[in-house]
Amino acid sequence: MSSVESQQEQSSQSDPSPSPNSCSSFELLDMDAGSLYEPVSPHWFYCKIIDSKETWIPFNSQDSQQLEEAYSSGKDCDRIVPTDGGRYDVHLGERMRYAVYWDELASEVRRCTWFYKGDKDNKYVPYSESFSEVLEETYMLAVTLDEWKKKLESPNREIIILHNPKLMVHYQPVAGSDEWGSAPAEQGRPRTVKRGVENISVDIHCGEPLQIDHLVFVVHGIGPACDLRFRSIVQCVNDFRSVSLNLLQTHFKKAQENQQIGRVEFLPVNWHSPLHSTGVDVDLQRITLPSINRLRHFTNDTILDVFFYNSPTYCQTIVDTVASEMNRIYILFLQRNPDFKGSVSIAGHSLGSLILFDILTNQKDSLGDTDSKKDLPSIFMDQGDTPTLEEELKKLQLSEFFSIFEKEKIDKEALTLCTDKDLQEMGIPLGPRKKILNYFRTRKNSMGVNRPTPQSPAGANMSNIPKESEFYSSTDGLDVGIGQVPVKYPRLIYKPEIFFAFGSPIGMFLTVRGLKRIDPNYRFPTCKGFFNIYHPFDPVAYRIEPMVVPGVEFEPMLIPHHKGRKRMHLELREGLTRMSMDLKNNLLGSLRMAWKSFTRAPYPALQASETAEETEAEPESNSEKHSDVNTEENPVPVKEEAPPIHVGMLNGGQRIDYVLQEKPIESFNEYLFALQSHLCYWESEDTVLLVLKEIYQTQGIFLDQPLQ
Repeated sequence: MSSVESQQEQSSQSDPSPSPNSCSSFELLDMDAGSLYEPVSPHWFYCKIIDSKETWIPFNSQDSQQLEEAYSSGKDCDRIVPTDGGRYDVHLGERMRYAVYWDELASEVRRCTWFYKGDKDNKYVPYSESFSEVLEETYMLAVTLDEWKKKLESPNREIIILHNPKLMVHYQPVAGSDEWGSAPAEQGRPRTVKRGVENISVDIHCGEPLQIDHLVFVVHGIGPACDLRFRSIVQCVNDFRSVSLNLLQTHFKKAQENQQIGRVEFLPVNWHSPLHSTGVDVDLQRITLPSINRLRHFTNDTILDVFFYNSPTYCQTIVDTVASEMNRIYILFLQRNPDFKGSVSIAGHSLGSLILFDILTNQKDSLGDTDSKKDLPSIFMDQGDTPTLEEELKKLQLSEFFSIFEKEKIDKEALTLCTDKDLQEMGIPLGPRKKILNYFRTRKNSMGVNRPTPQSPAGANMSNIPKESEFYSSTDGLDVGIGQVPVKYPRLIYKPEIFFAFGSPIGMFLTVRGLKRIDPNYRFPTCKGFFNIYHPFDPVAYRIEPMVVPGVEFEPMLIPHHKGRKRMHLELREGLTRMSMDLKNNLLGSLRMAWKSFTRAPYPALQASETAEETEAEPESNSEKHSDVNTEENPVPVKEEAPPIHVGMLNGGQRIDYVLQEKPIESFNEYLFALQSHLCYWESEDTVLLVLKEIYQTQGIFLDQPLQ
């Protein structure tokens, strides 16, 4: 390349812009300025009151796009757009967001393009839609004409100054300023103004899968708050649902890629508010002492729910509310999701699990209502080793009358229904009659044998959704024989697939009611599965399996960590335990050999025979010793070879009790984390993954990699 050409190239690189004196240069500048402006991309937000402060939360990208499409269609006056997986409806004309399945204050909705930083936190607050349009027009003129330092005043007399595309500030009005306003320097610290949601720090989720595979109703426990942050059941179930969506992406990735699954919908069921809206709080307030006011209010609002459930009056209100809410939500869900073909499961936390347990034990199988009710006491009401009628009469020293009852085919249940006249017609004298009637009537009252329920003639042809008069299991108060409060238990209009209990006191309540043993053959009339899930430090949780198999001691099923394997501190603890057992066995083996050498007989005539016997016995003892050591060294293979534990049919023959793994920090002091352990299930990945795994197993879909 010549020197002239190189000089020309260098000059062109050093001065790439055309001369400002040329006409084409002005045209180029106008084109560049005009091309800098691009319309802002709006995003839809809704306002929530959190800790008495307004917080603007963005819709997920899928919902925001649907709202924008409905807005752009020009028919937003009466448009209703379902959002958040169909759990909320947005009325575009009103710019309001309403909950569909539960009661909640409506929240404002806004189409947002311009934002300013809030007072005390770094969260951005959107301007109103009308003022955002003014800001956008001013910004467009400033960019097009390259004229900045634009100053605007909002309807609230706030000053916004557009210095340049990257520096825009917002000044709050000063109290007591004159009608002409005040200079920006006199209005305190400026706040940053941003254009477009992409320029602010906010998390926007992609959205939820449209396909719903399974529906789960979640019932809360005592009190209005469900965790240590005093959040409602709706907020806690939102967390549970969010965790499930994340786990579906990580542990069911193959099934999602093959479009085999969508998601599981979790819907909350609230019974606390209807219970405390009956006027009972006013009655309690009149008799509550004025001292330690906050503690007494907490007791009235929370702990007394347990006593309410043991009261016939308020127990009826609770079971009616829970069952009717689940039925109402189920019907509404089917109306809004007509293509739903999945099943329904139910989950209860704390006292909510006991409520569901009592409702399930009082359901009627549509195929054999009468038979199932007649068999219920003998199946479920098993008070340990129940004596036979012959043994009972022998205890009363009236065994000579057993042949009469056997001839009439009268068992203990039938005997409790007999009157004095019936026994007299059988030829039993007055004295034995009184003793038998008094004894068996006393046992009937203490054990609660239920009365047979007449079968409705139209029961066999019952539709899927019963009439209002058919929503109860019995026309009379029902006592199923486990000490339940005699109330009318409503019917569910669906058959639950699985019942999940979180931190459940079911075992304790059954024991307090007088039930010592659950018959292994018992199962819920309409529900196939039952999982009792609990944290090892949960003070409210109790086991179920020892009531089914009382004579055998065995550990509950350990729930695997959602990332696989056990937690590190548990493996370390087991390793140290195994090591100590090995040292103990080796030490015992050495002591055993030394003891044998000291206790040998010193007779010379017997030495030869003893030596021969010892040589034959030592291989056997060595083999026994090695087998003992191997048993302690390798507990896992022995555990796998052990016969399976049969825990009855309450969960279809599968295990019932499942225990979570405590966190390392929780193992330092279990008392410090006792209350937190009872409220940990809403955000527990291990709990949610077990629920998802069991639900999808019923559909033949399994985890990508089975957890160890």
